[in-house]
Amino acid sequence: MTKKSKSKPMTQILERLCRFDYLTVIILGEDVILNEPVENWPSCHCLISFHSKGFPLDKAVAYSKLRNPFLINDLAMQYYIQDRREVYRILQEEGIDLPRYAVLNRDPARPEECNLIEGEDQVEVNGAVFPKPFVEKPVSAEDHNVYIYYPSSAGGGSQRLFRKIGSRSSVYSPESSVRKTGSYIYEEFMPTDGTDVKVYTVGPDYAHAEARKSPALDGKVERDSEGKEIRYPVMLTAMEKLVARKVCVAFKQTVCGFDLLRANGHSFVCDVNGFSFVKNSMKYYDDCAKILGNTIMRELAPQFQIPWSIPTEAEDIPIVPTTSGTMMELRCVIAIIRHGDRTPKQKMKMEVTHPRFFSLFEKHGGYKTGKLKLKRPEQLQEVLDITRLLLAELEKEPGGEIEEKTGKLEQLKSVLEMYGHFSGINRKVQLTYYPHEVKASNEGQDPQPKALGPSLLLVLKWGGELTPAGRVQAEELGRAFRCMYPGGQGDYAGFPGCGLLRLHSTFRHDLKIYASDEGRVQMTAAAFAKGLLALEGELTPILVQMVKSANMNGLLDSDGDSLSSCQHRVKARLHHILQQDAPFGPEDYDKLAPTGSTSLLNSMAVIQNPVKVCDQVFALIENLTHQIRERMQDPKSVDLQLYHSETLELMLQRWSKLERDFRQKSGRYDISKIPDIYDCVKYDVQHNASLGLQGTAELLRLSKALADVVIPQEYGISREEKLEIAVGFCLPLLRKILLDLQRTHEDEYSRGVLSPGRHVRTRLYFTSESHVHSLLSVFRYGGLLDETQDAQWQRALNYLSAISELNYMTQIVIMLYEDNTRDPLSEERFHVELHFSPGVKGVEEEGSAPTGYGFRPASSENEMKTDQGSMENLCPGKASDEPDRALQTSPQPSEGPGLPRRSPLIRNRKAGSMEVLSETSSSRPGGYRLFSSSRPPTEMKQSGLGSQCTGLFSTTVLGGSSSAPNLQDYARSHGKKLPSASLKHRDGFEGCSMVPTIYPLETLHNALSLRQVSEFLSRVCQRHTEAQVQVSAALFDSMHSNQASNSPFSPPRTLHSPTLHLRQRSEKPPWCK
Repeated sequence: MTKKSKSKPMTQILERLCRFDYLTVIILGEDVILNEPVENWPSCHCLISFHSKGFPLDKAVAYSKLRNPFLINDLAMQYYIQDRREVYRILQEEGIDLPRYAVLNRDPARPEECNLIEGEDQVEVNGAVFPKPFVEKPVSAEDHNVYIYYPSSAGGGSQRLFRKIGSRSSVYSPESSVRKTGSYIYEEFMPTDGTDVKVYTVGPDYAHAEARKSPALDGKVERDSEGKEIRYPVMLTAMEKLVARKVCVAFKQTVCGFDLLRANGHSFVCDVNGFSFVKNSMKYYDDCAKILGNTIMRELAPQFQIPWSIPTEAEDIPIVPTTSGTMMELRCVIAIIRHGDRTPKQKMKMEVTHPRFFSLFEKHGGYKTGKLKLKRPEQLQEVLDITRLLLAELEKEPGGEIEEKTGKLEQLKSVLEMYGHFSGINRKVQLTYYPHEVKASNEGQDPQPKALGPSLLLVLKWGGELTPAGRVQAEELGRAFRCMYPGGQGDYAGFPGCGLLRLHSTFRHDLKIYASDEGRVQMTAAAFAKGLLALEGELTPILVQMVKSANMNGLLDSDGDSLSSCQHRVKARLHHILQQDAPFGPEDYDKLAPTGSTSLLNSMAVIQNPVKVCDQVFALIENLTHQIRERMQDPKSVDLQLYHSETLELMLQRWSKLERDFRQKSGRYDISKIPDIYDCVKYDVQHNASLGLQGTAELLRLSKALADVVIPQEYGISREEKLEIAVGFCLPLLRKILLDLQRTHEDEYSRGVLSPGRHVRTRLYFTSESHVHSLLSVFRYGGLLDETQDAQWQRALNYLSAISELNYMTQIVIMLYEDNTRDPLSEERFHVELHFSPGVKGVEEEGSAPTGYGFRPASSENEMKTDQGSMENLCPGKASDEPDRALQTSPQPSEGPGLPRRSPLIRNRKAGSMEVLSETSSSRPGGYRLFSSSRPPTEMKQSGLGSQCTGLFSTTVLGGSSSAPNLQDYARSHGKKLPSASLKHRDGFEGCSMVPTIYPLETLHNALSLRQVSEFLSRVCQRHTEAQVQVSAALFDSMHSNQASNSPFSPPRTLHSPTLHLRQRSEKPPWCK
């Protein structure tokens, strides 16, 4: 008993309860409980009492009758919890799913319940047949000796479960016969993929869940380095949350633990444990103490006339201030986020014709679609085996029949042999079938058709792994992202964003996280989830449990090597313009920048003559590889290890490859390599600056200017091209966003604000640069609003025009609010906001990046009077003057019925904790401020972890906000090392040192209606569908047309396509037969 009352979870929760001013906690010692009569027990107004081994429940019941305290957990029901038969009876009466079962009562007084017939592979209990495997449980809940019996076809025997002893929780026994003494429950064995889900309620509206390895699996308890059992985070479904509510209410246990089995698409309750706590979760301790404290005060404060600001039952309803200063209910948050910092991506293309590659292609189903992606270790091993075999044959017979080039095969072998094993998701091979050899072996050259047999284009991709800095970026952004939600400042236990954490553990948060199939994207999503939900431990279990990335039908993936006809035309035109050895003239500006993008015009002004700049870039790369070779000759550099375990040899390999590929034998430059060059130099300037390589700053400046032209313009040059290519990339995502918004509008509306089904829907989509570029293009060029009629949208477009790069962790955020005071059919009922951040700050951008208009009410009357979108207004000086004006003119809503009130825990200033509330804080919902407007501008340049949460929103005012959470304090309290504020982001320590700050969110528009956005997305999707039909018809016509054109700018129907003409002959691809 003492062990329970003085356990770490109980101590943590009671310490937090003591922070409530009017609560005093008294712990009854074991001696008093066992030896003193209940009349001598101290009197109390609220009793927390629960049964455990040796506890005199009868005395607790007698005390309750004597003093009549408010009971957190009902005492009488605890008798039932001790009997599994009663537990199952109550669950059945409540309509809660549980495994099929029968009770064997070996009670002389009830002979009709003692009929057992045992066969070799089954038992029959009172007429109910249970084939093996089945479970045998003692009827006493205190007896943990549960047996699982296996069928003879699987070897027979039984697994014997018991309460954990050291690192074991079960053992296998060859015994196959059931026990012959005692009463038992026999139930169907549920296949759960080796995990059990433990659910912990605190009242009917809160449920925390985590999974552990099933003790039935191998009996070995998985423990971490500190000896604690490993638990994995779990998201409960809406039905499971409803089950949690039912269990809590049916057993009258406010604090209640129970076990869920997830099997065959359903969830079954298999055990109810009564009073139990989550172990080692600070977030749970915070939540539990707050809910219990509020429950007690809500019940008792009126009796004692305590001046208590009682939170209403609806305290978790997410009513928050919008950026326009009005109070609305947050209904949906949709965020599209680019992955975090990564190592440079590298790629090699080669044409292969050997029969072994065709056999591999056929084995893995490549002929079904004509394309194949190989990522799994066993698949990559097959490619490596073929490569080694071909190289061995080439060594024996240099002039043999093998057509594959030795150099390419050597590189393929070298990359696949990296790290010594296939682990993680850092390499992949793509194969594309061509009926005739139409691709050149040398990258960057135009395809030359050859009248030969079919071939496969092999594309090897490696690198592009999420770095430690990328993980920190994602996790810290996730932690900061909590502040988007109600109560996001965290008003108890000094933890930021606890409103979201509590929201997530109740019925009111419906969270789904999606990621593309790229390893860096998936790990970014897992790290973000870890920060968002205050999870602990490694990323792998979080990724497996919480991130959806399979079978999404191209939702977030795109085949970058299969370009549309429009993209081919755009790339050809772009390469043609950038191959001119002359300064840009007016015609070039019209051809290359018809949209008039500010960042594009600035970059062209820096470049002037593209070929001359490419000459300079190539010379700088040659100089760089020369410096690296010299370093490799230096004995001091033999064991030098660069960032993320890279060596000088690997660094030289990637730069040498760029040196070879950038300038072709013809002397022309391969413009498609410019993004890779910028990628590499940006990585080295940020992460390997300690090498002190000369010329990297100039190479960064020039390659960035080129990349700022090439990268955005590859997604279209004219508005029409940008829109066509964008929708081609992200049509599935656009449809999904539209569905998310519409479902939020329709779901559970009629059930009212207080119903458990009423929730915030959060959908997080993690993807790559192509989808972020494309989605932003849809909003910019798709005709969402008429900028000539909407000053706020004009300013937003000017701001986006000034953004030169969509860097790592770029975010596009859509927030849907509902105004419950408006007519349900009114257009003003649902309110949509669109926000954007260009991601992490580049190493060269300190103080030079464009400033937006902030996360604030930019559509107010005062704002309309300012200059409409002039770029002069995008400077920090002017923006910093405006927040206070906006704050003064923002109306503060009066406290209305049903709005959340302040918690008791915010009444005292908590020095030294995560948050210290502003002196100007008010008890009104709109009176406290989420982010301070008085923050000095230098704070936003602070490096490391501390600035990322404070910088989630722009420094301009968000109506109804307060001071930002302080991650520096959080890091100190959790033993994390932080760089000092004076350090630049290139300094510091491994993992967290080289983490640039992330640009704050800027509001693009905060006065959209749901109808406007829905009609816009529907219109874009419909227009693209019609265009696809026209393109298909044009392609069909082109198959029967003899016209051909040598111009790269010709429309699709006149493009010469060898593949299409060849399909009329017998050598067409197998999937077309």
